[in-house]
Amino acid sequence: MAVLVTGGAGYIGSHMVWSLLDAGEDVVVLDRLSTGFRFALAPEAKFYEGDIADRALLEKIFNTHAIDAIIHFAGSVVVPDSVRDPLSYYENNTVKSQALISAAVEAGVPHFVFSSTAAVYGTPQNAAPVVEDAAMKPESPYGSSKLMTEIMLRDTAAARRFTYTALRYFNVAGADPRGRTGQSTAGATHLIKVACETALGRRKELHVFGNDYPTPDGTCIRDYIHVSDLTDAHLKALQRLRAGGKSLVANCGYGRGFSVLDVIDCVRRVSGRDFPVETVGRRLGDAAFVVADAAVATRELGWKPAHDDLDFIVRTALEWEDHLGKRNQR
Repeated sequence: MAVLVTGGAGYIGSHMVWSLLDAGEDVVVLDRLSTGFRFALAPEAKFYEGDIADRALLEKIFNTHAIDAIIHFAGSVVVPDSVRDPLSYYENNTVKSQALISAAVEAGVPHFVFSSTAAVYGTPQNAAPVVEDAAMKPESPYGSSKLMTEIMLRDTAAARRFTYTALRYFNVAGADPRGRTGQSTAGATHLIKVACETALGRRKELHVFGNDYPTPDGTCIRDYIHVSDLTDAHLKALQRLRAGGKSLVANCGYGRGFSVLDVIDCVRRVSGRDFPVETVGRRLGDAAFVVADAAVATRELGWKPAHDDLDFIVRTALEWEDHLGKRNQR
């Protein structure tokens, strides 16, 4: 059997492809390369360039390969952009996901692992780690678009022979410890990547978006998870579904948060470099505090993170940035 990875040339998707290949899986990738990179793809993966809503292309893939599972990463992910341009997010994240799910059901693909997000929760009512049955109050079209896809998966699983796992992840960071792939998107908004770029002199300064949040230092607090731990959770979710596990929604995070200023201090320490930081106004759609309760993933998936260390996350991110710099100089 084979696994179809949508968005497999992107940041998390490219790590997923390597994890699947390391586990001996046959991997097919579908990516339109809007934010992904061909160089990030493992050469052993079979690649199709195109859109997840291209029904003819999906039929070709399903007819050519024995796909028994889809791991769906393709989508738009920048929260402030979703606030400025909500309809594009609903089209790319929700409408096109509906087309993919529909094609999968029609082709008889039984299992689906979905890349969801903690943005479905919005700002929790208190500073405790958030659990999966917390109120769904997304504060951005990005979060709403992902929640709508979760609802479609839930209802499809109730109506058809189809099981899914939706993994709600928090702030993904770092890079493959073996240096095979990493976050390569130019102009990315992820804090750790931006801080690493600034430490290496590729940005003039780092902007802190608001310092008046109800947190100890006034900046937003997030649960940062290493990308390799995240792909391991997806692999375990796939294995569980194949073994007959029921549909599941689970958080992926470490259960503790770091503020924006904590991250900046960590990048300065690990890189050994200082860099300019400027505080500016709040950014649209940002929640003050979001940290995961990952007990469901631990219990149901048998997931045991191996890289729960902010210094390690930052170190792998810096190593990848150094690799990118050398690659771009060739």
